[in-house]
Parts: sequence; structure tokens; C-alpha cells
Amino acid sequence: MEVVYTALILLFVVALTGVLVSFMRFLPVPLVQIAVGAALAYPGAGLHIDLDPEIFFLLFIPPLLFADGWRMPKREFWHLRVPIIAMALGLVIFTVLGVGYFIHWMIPSIPLAVAFALGAVLSPTDAVAVSALTGRMRMPTRLMHVLEGEAMMNDASGLVVFKFALVAATTGLFSIGSATFSFFVIALGGLLAGWAVTWLFTQFHRRVMHASAEEPATVVLLLLLLPFAAYLLAEHFGFSGILAAVAAGMTVSSTDLLNSRTATRILGNGVWSMLEFVFNGAVFVLLGLQLPDIVRAALPPGEPLWGTLTNLGELMFYVGAISAVLIVLRFCWVWVAWRAMYFLGMRRGEITMKPGMRFTGVTALSGVRGAVTLAGALSVPLALPGGAPFPGRDLLIFLAAGVILLSLIGGSVGLPILLRGVRWPAEDMRNRELSEARLAASEAAIRAIESLQKVIAKSGDELDTAVCAEAAARVMGRYRRTLNVSSATDEMRARAVREVEVERRLRAASLQAERVELSRLRITHRINDETLRELLSEIDFAELALGPVDPATGKRKKSRKH
Repeated sequence: MEVVYTALILLFVVALTGVLVSFMRFLPVPLVQIAVGAALAYPGAGLHIDLDPEIFFLLFIPPLLFADGWRMPKREFWHLRVPIIAMALGLVIFTVLGVGYFIHWMIPSIPLAVAFALGAVLSPTDAVAVSALTGRMRMPTRLMHVLEGEAMMNDASGLVVFKFALVAATTGLFSIGSATFSFFVIALGGLLAGWAVTWLFTQFHRRVMHASAEEPATVVLLLLLLPFAAYLLAEHFGFSGILAAVAAGMTVSSTDLLNSRTATRILGNGVWSMLEFVFNGAVFVLLGLQLPDIVRAALPPGEPLWGTLTNLGELMFYVGAISAVLIVLRFCWVWVAWRAMYFLGMRRGEITMKPGMRFTGVTALSGVRGAVTLAGALSVPLALPGGAPFPGRDLLIFLAAGVILLSLIGGSVGLPILLRGVRWPAEDMRNRELSEARLAASEAAIRAIESLQKVIAKSGDELDTAVCAEAAARVMGRYRRTLNVSSATDEMRARAVREVEVERRLRAASLQAERVELSRLRITHRINDETLRELLSEIDFAELALGPVDPATGKRKKSRKH
């Protein structure tokens, strides 16, 4: 029962932090969740959870990375493959070497191999934390895609390097040739495992479920199990389970799952949105729950208050120095690598954006560390093979937790300042592409309606022809307005936009009136619950297509993502 109570408390805390942030929008969500978790772990609160790294990786990492891979635009990922690989692989190695030597120089008691292990565990970044920290500030689309791709890939590369560093620290044996070969085998094996699981799911979905009456809940449940299956299959054969989950997420969107029933897609989107909110929140709350124990383990026991504060100040100095070196190394890598890619692109005749100081600064501060870093640090063994304690384990975990907190604070303060008042050229390209897609979709819809109208006119009588013409005119009216707005003057465009807003407001009011009337009929027992649910479902689908509307203005409400 204790496990059940703890899980329920954790879910309640995640929901509570979401409510708190809605009232205090200036506070980043991850920092609030970490603070609440640390408060709950205070000795008087009594909530204590021992974080098992293996269970953590299995429970939280596959679905979150699967969702990131699912959302990642495949076209942009392929176009940005060079900077993503440069950040996810080249920057990881650069960070491990630079931070490793710096830590060993600053704290000589930490062996070089252990320092490299700490540098490896600090190399993965957390794109979810970055998006939560920026809040309403607009992150450049191109840069956000690179950060998301980097975060998906460097989790695997950083943890693989971390494992090799641990082997070197515990056995004293290391071969760069063998490590490089093993790295590529582990990475490719993970990618193939994720693709294989997705392929099997696709074949089952096509041949079995598509041939019968597809049950949305069944498809969504199988989809939820997909990242865990990919992760466990890859780990069973010694490959990267993280890359397997990423590969499964990126390949499943290219299957015929998009041709499933509308109800399946709506249910799946809702379920995944809720799970991402719960899992992301739980990850940061769990991180906060570990902080008091991490601090107590890093400080010498039995010292007076003044001595404890002195030791804590020294440890915080180490955290600040390591965090500063991480930002400097990331800044230098981005400055050199992105400029090299820019000049190579110019030589090939490609139009690319030259990275300036602000762009480089935003990218450097976006290297926020998250729960993968802490879970990796906690996975350090307690003892060496000979039985001796692992050198500096408690200090290593404290430094990793401190860097996570400092990177979150630095990002929450620095990113909004750097992003304020900046208009990125890529945003204009995205808006133009979106407008062109709307026009193309409207033209295709009109052609389909005209074609179907001719078929109905030939096969029906005069009444069918007249009814079809009236219905087609009403249906095509919306699409013709979209096409007319694209070539209209500013005044005509403003009037058309206002007409759409008024129409949307009227439709929203009519849907709300239907709900009120159905509620009255149910209260007076003129309809039963089954009829109510069926009719409300139809209204919900209509409102879903309409979008959230403010009744006072007729404009769409802007939803705030955490």
C-alpha cells in the first residue's frame, strides 16, 4: 500500500504544480516542481523515494523520447542532420574531454576516469526543460528542431560514453578503437531494434486490426506499449534502448497509423498529452525528492554548523565552476561548428543563416540538463570490483544535481532576455509555408466537391441535382473565402477575417446552446444517459474542429503549454 500511496501523492503533486504555475506564470515549471519535491523530502514532510536508475530509465525515458521522436518533423530532421549530429556526437565528446580534464585539475582527489564519467553524464541535454523555461518567448523554429534532435540523440551517446568511462574507472582498462567500434554497434543496433518493433506493429495494424472493426482504445494501448517494447528489446541484446525508443517514435509516424479512425487519433493525442504532462512533471518532482539526501551524503557527518556551511560553499563553488565551463565549451563549439557549416553551405550555394552572438548565446544557454543526468549519476556503483568504495561517488552525484539546478536557473533567467524582441527569419518562412498549404488544401477540397457534385448530378434526378448544388455551394463557401483572402486588399482581408471570427462565435454559441438543452432534457428525464453521451460526443467533435473560442471576441483562445 505504501507504493500506491506514494504514486498517488506524486500524481497529486504534479497536478498541484500545474495549478501553481497557472497563477505564477513568471516561474518556470521545472523549478517549481523541483522545489516542491525538495520540500516534500524535508525530514518533517516524511516523503522519501529511493530512485532506482534502472527502473527510472525503463519507466520514464522510453515514452518521453518516443513522444519527442513522434513530434519531430522528419523533413527538418533530415535537413538538419549535420548540425544535430555535430551537437549530439561531436559536442558530447568535446564536453567529456574538456569538463573531464577541468574537474580533475580543480579536484585532484577525483581520478581522471571518474572525471570523464562525470563529464559524460553531464553531456545530455533536456529539450523539454528548454521549452518549459522559454514559456511564451518564441524560440527559433530551426534552433528548436536542432535542440530537440540533439536531446534525443545525445542521451544515448552521453550514456554510452559514460559506461565506457565507468569501465575504465573500475577496471583501469580502455581501448579507444574497441570503444569506437562498440559505440557504433550499440547505436546502430538500437536504431534497428526500434525500427523492427515499429515494423511489426505496422504489419499487425494493417493486416489484423485494419481488416476488422478497429477499436481506438486497443490501438492507443498498443501504441503506449511500443516504446517499452523497443527499449526492452534493444537492452536485451546489449544495444541502446534510448535510441530504440527514439527510432520507434520517428518511424511510427510514417506508417499507416495516420489513416486510422478519427476517434483513434483524437484519443491517442489526448492520452499522449496527459502522459507527457504527468511523466515530465514526475521526473522533476523525483529530482527534487533526491536533493536533501544528495546534499546530506556529500557533506561530512558530525561537523559543526560553521564547518558544514564552509564545505557547502566549497561544493557550490565547484558546481558554479563546472556549469560555467559547460556553457563556455558549448558556446565555443557552437560558434566554430555552426560557422563552419555556414561557410560550407555558402560554397555549395545554399542559403543559410549566419550565426551571430545572440544566436550562439541562446544555443549555449539552451544546454539545460535534466533527469537523465541525475539518473546516470545515481547509477554509479557503490564499490569497485575489489570491494573498495567508488572514489568520489557522493561528490559526483552532488555535482551532477547542482549543475542541473544551476542550468535550469541560468536558462530561466538568460533565455527570456536573449529571446526578447527578436524576429527570426525562419519564422517568416514557416508562416509562408503554412499559408501556401492552406491555399493548396482549399483548392483540392473545391476540386473534390465539384467532382462529387457531377457524379451525384448524373446519377440522381432533378431534385438531387438542385439539393446537391445548394449543399456544394455552402461547403465550398468556406474554401473560396480562404482563396479570396490570399489575393484581397488589406481592407477586404480584415473584413474576411472578421466574418470568420463572427461565424466562429455564432457556431460556438450554438454548440453551447445544444449542450445546455441536452442537459435540461436529461434532468427532466426526457432522454437517458446513453442518448446524452452520443449527442455530446457529436458536439465535441464539432467543437474540436472549430477550436477553442472566446465567446466575447469570437477569436481562438491561446492555449498555454508547459
